[in-house]
Amino acid sequence: MNNGFEYKKVLLTGGCGFIGGALAARLAGECRVVVFDLVDEEKQRARLAGVAGRIDFVRGDVRDRDALARAADGCDCMIHLASIAGVDCVMSRPLETMEIISEGTMNALRVAHSISGLKRFINFSTSEVFGDMAFKLSEGEPTALGAVGESRWTYAVSKLMAEHLVYNYHRQHGLSCVSIRPFNIYGPGQIGEGAIHTFIRRALRGETLDIHNDGTQIRAWCYIEDLIDSIMLTMTRGEAVGNSFNIGNPRSTVTIYSLARMIKDITGSESEIRFVDWPYSDIELRVPNVAKARELLGFEPRIELEDGIARTVEWYRERTESGT
Repeated sequence: MNNGFEYKKVLLTGGCGFIGGALAARLAGECRVVVFDLVDEEKQRARLAGVAGRIDFVRGDVRDRDALARAADGCDCMIHLASIAGVDCVMSRPLETMEIISEGTMNALRVAHSISGLKRFINFSTSEVFGDMAFKLSEGEPTALGAVGESRWTYAVSKLMAEHLVYNYHRQHGLSCVSIRPFNIYGPGQIGEGAIHTFIRRALRGETLDIHNDGTQIRAWCYIEDLIDSIMLTMTRGEAVGNSFNIGNPRSTVTIYSLARMIKDITGSESEIRFVDWPYSDIELRVPNVAKARELLGFEPRIELEDGIARTVEWYRERTESGT
């Protein structure tokens, strides 16, 4: 059992996603887990076959406060991950993105505030609150959001508003709140539009790896296990309360072009790399400063990029060969 872990029942909103699934698997070894999500849970049940007996799946929308309250009954921790994610999804559904994040977070906080035995509320924010250029910025430095009318920024501005809500519930109501800003998470089981996930799957099939514009965009990548470790720390460290934390791995920083080359080498793929125009706003530089998480949580990312990609490739290769 994790040192200091005292929870008996934890609610995960949006728990059927990539991060939620990995977190549910880790938590199920420690306590009862309730996954509250609109996504059909059958695939998630299959992914969590070894621990699914300790996980309750509840289908529901975070915009429905009554349903959320019923799911949260008896929980002593809430971890709020529910959101629309992925640039393409956000750009095609900007209003729904803002509604789910803003209304969902407010509902989650109101429900949390109503539970007398709740010990911790953990909110998932995003590194996108720093805008398109973020090089080792600390949590207390000014955020920078894109122009009104650029649909991709609806996600970031909503997440920033949610952080303010969370902080002020802590300040005014004494709720034990924490916010996490993850930086480019990847690993086995990833779904959606992430570059590593997309490049690996296409490389294993020998398909073209498409890179937006010239591929000089810079990212720092964080392996899923390191992120889950950080969440466990925010659950057990009293110093976490009332804070936001950048979580990522600044050592794993590469251009998108170099990333594609690395994945080709690790997979042994003959895939062609192709540069395609991307006429929308993009993130040019994103590298975290994790000094605060290191100091207050004892967080230190362990998995280097090459190792993490190799693990992820092996996971997808096994499923590609088995047809699953």
